[in-house]
Amino acid sequence: MKKELINQLLALPGETINLVKGEFLFHEGDIAEHFYIVLSGRLSIKKFEASGHIFALRLVGPQNVMGEIPLYEEKQRTYVFNAIARENSSVYAIRYSVLEGAIAKDHSLAIAMMKIYTLHMRRQQAKYRDLLLYGKKGAFYSTLLRLANSYGIQRDDGIFIDIALTNQELAEFAATSRESLNRMLSELRKLGYVAYDNHHLVIRDFDALIALLDLDVDSIDSDISNIE
Repeated sequence: MKKELINQLLALPGETINLVKGEFLFHEGDIAEHFYIVLSGRLSIKKFEASGHIFALRLVGPQNVMGEIPLYEEKQRTYVFNAIARENSSVYAIRYSVLEGAIAKDHSLAIAMMKIYTLHMRRQQAKYRDLLLYGKKGAFYSTLLRLANSYGIQRDDGIFIDIALTNQELAEFAATSRESLNRMLSELRKLGYVAYDNHHLVIRDFDALIALLDLDVDSIDSDISNIE
C-alpha cells in the first residue's frame, strides 16, 4: 500500500527540491503550498517553543511524506512544524491544488491519504502522551524503544540502532535539555540497559526499558519514524 501510494504521488505534476544539511524546507507559520515526498536523505520535523526548547517529532526518510496538513481548508494554510534537512536531501514537492484535484478523481488515493493523516495524528498524540504521563525521563525511555522498533537491528549484544543520533537530537525527541539527557543516559549505561558502538546506540535490555515505563510492548510502535 505504501509503495503504491508513493508511486501514485510521484506520478503527479511537481518539482524536485534539493537541500543541504541544516537547510529548512519550511518554517512553522510559512504559507503551506506543497505536500512533500522525500526522495533521498532524511529530514527532522521539529517544533520550536517560545521558551527556547526544541521538540523533535519525527525523522522522515526516503519514500515517506510530510506536510500532511488538512486539505480543502478555505482559509490560508500554514505549516505547524519546521522541516530541516538532517543531511543533504532531495524532496518532491506537489502543490496542494494538484493533490486535491487528484484526490477528488481517485477514491483510493483519498483513502490512502486519510490513513496517513490518521497514523501521523496517532503518533503525535502518543509522543505527547508519553511526555505528559511519564515525564521527560519516560519520554526518553519511550524514544529509545521507538528507535529500536524503527531502526533496530537485532544482534547478540542487543538491538543496534542503525542511525547515529547526537545527544542533542535525543534530548529534542524527549523534550528535555542535553544536560538532563546526559544524566539519564548515564544512568541507563550504568544499569547496563544501553551501550554505544561507534556513535550508535545499542539497546542491551529492551524488556528492562519496557518495565521502567510499565508498558505493554504492543503499545510501543515506530512513532519516531515516518513509516520507515
